[in-house]
Amino acid sequence: MVLGNDIAIDLGTASVIVYCKGEGIVLQEPSVVAVDNSKKAIVAVGEDARKMLGKTPANITAVRPLRDGVISDFEVTERMIRYFIDKSVGTHWLKKPRIAVCVPSRITDVEKRAVEESTRNAGAGQVYIIEEPIAAAIGAGLDIYRPCGSMVVDIGGGTTDVAVISLGGIVVSTSIKIAGDKFDDAIVRYMRDEHQMVIGEKTAENIKIIVGTAADDTPLSRMEVKGRNATTGMPMTIEITSREMYEAVRVCVRSILDAVRYVLENTPPELSGDILDRGIVLTGGGALLSGLDRMIERETGIRCTIADNPVNCVAIGTGKFIEYQTDDESGILNKIKNFFKIEENG
Repeated sequence: MVLGNDIAIDLGTASVIVYCKGEGIVLQEPSVVAVDNSKKAIVAVGEDARKMLGKTPANITAVRPLRDGVISDFEVTERMIRYFIDKSVGTHWLKKPRIAVCVPSRITDVEKRAVEESTRNAGAGQVYIIEEPIAAAIGAGLDIYRPCGSMVVDIGGGTTDVAVISLGGIVVSTSIKIAGDKFDDAIVRYMRDEHQMVIGEKTAENIKIIVGTAADDTPLSRMEVKGRNATTGMPMTIEITSREMYEAVRVCVRSILDAVRYVLENTPPELSGDILDRGIVLTGGGALLSGLDRMIERETGIRCTIADNPVNCVAIGTGKFIEYQTDDESGILNKIKNFFKIEENG
């Protein structure tokens, strides 16, 4: 029997990462659920469900219950969270686990309550809501409690959060619904419009990883892609280049650059000098898009670096709070809550 293990969840649009107190990251799986529509039953969750994307019979639908960083299907999200909780800490608890969950910095109160309720209904005893830029900065190893500015750009699956942080709080930030999923959608559209080829989400993601680039000066690379001819419906194979993929995602990259510029333009001048000295840190899976760091440097003139293990930064940062969590609601816990700007519910 598990004695109420406390866990941190990076509830992402593309993947769910679970951090258990005292153990670190114990689970990382896609945010996908396969539903049998005829029986209203969950068939598979996570990696097993991802393998079904685009390959299910008529009665089974593989869905992503989170879109653009927020819950699009309340019931399926709740069941997905329960599945990941059970898989991480077991199904028998003496005490319900306390769970910290990350959310984008600019979501509405209604969207935030949906996350809280889904997590509590899935089995949480208490729910702590943490803003993603704060968690990402901590996970990247930034000392954000000092009186100087740190800038983080967290590019996830559904949202990109850009924030300047000082003294443990967000000074200025913005959140846009342009991130990894929108890159994939742009690649799907490009293949259809320019090559009359229909491809699925998984193929688009593979293209992004292998030959995707945000910069026009990236060395040329090629990739063979298989899909369906949009005109004849027959299978087809073509070769694409990284130069084409730059054109495919160029508009999405421009939106991220505009968000970075907006935050910099609204940063107090006392903190601007700190950012110039300390640079900009990229976190999230989208930070791995080839050339994106160079494009941000070119746009801003500020040194830009990719965090170590950028995919897990948010989960690790949220886990830092869980590691300090105690039953004593005074002293160190209050300091940590102020540090993380935690909202507690439950």
